[in-house]
Amino acid sequence: MIDDRERERVRWRCRRGLLELDLLLKQFLERHYAGLTDRERAAFVRLLDLPDPELLDYCNGVSRPEDSELQALVGKIIQ
Repeated sequence: MIDDRERERVRWRCRRGLLELDLLLKQFLERHYAGLTDRERAAFVRLLDLPDPELLDYCNGVSRPEDSELQALVGKIIQ
């Protein structure tokens, strides 16, 4: 179970310099974040540490993260 403070911290980190990422990440957060496992939530936070161009490339299928947990999470985000 996630608390409101954690959710708000993650929501703030979803704010990006690119509108496309803002919309995609916030939509994922609202619809699916609460249902993720603790491990998947940790991977999502790691994903948010990436620079916008790299994250956008992952979400657009231009490239794939080497980390298998991040690969799986990106797959969930773009579904």
